[in-house]
Amino acid sequence: MRYPGRYAHASHILIGSKSQAQAILDEITSAKKPFKVFKKMARDYSTCPTSEKKGDLGEFHEKQMAEEFSKQVWAQEIGQCDCFIKSRFGFHLIWVHTRDD
Repeated sequence: MRYPGRYAHASHILIGSKSQAQAILDEITSAKKPFKVFKKMARDYSTCPTSEKKGDLGEFHEKQMAEEFSKQVWAQEIGQCDCFIKSRFGFHLIWVHTRDD
């Protein structure tokens, strides 16, 4: 059963430091195949258990995630990672696959 509200499918990389998040972002944005690099970075560097799934969070309701995270999911372009955000968990690089607008 789906609850009312917006849903998205995204992947993320969770990092503890701003400098590491910036280094990973630079590598992703300069890559010829950015999503391939994103998945590799998620597997190799993310501190989230989703690293085992290359950062894939699956589908989630907008209220399931930290407020900063959800705001970014609905603000950024689908199929890109061009920034990172900070939450109480650390720094997130997000790749949005799909979302309800």
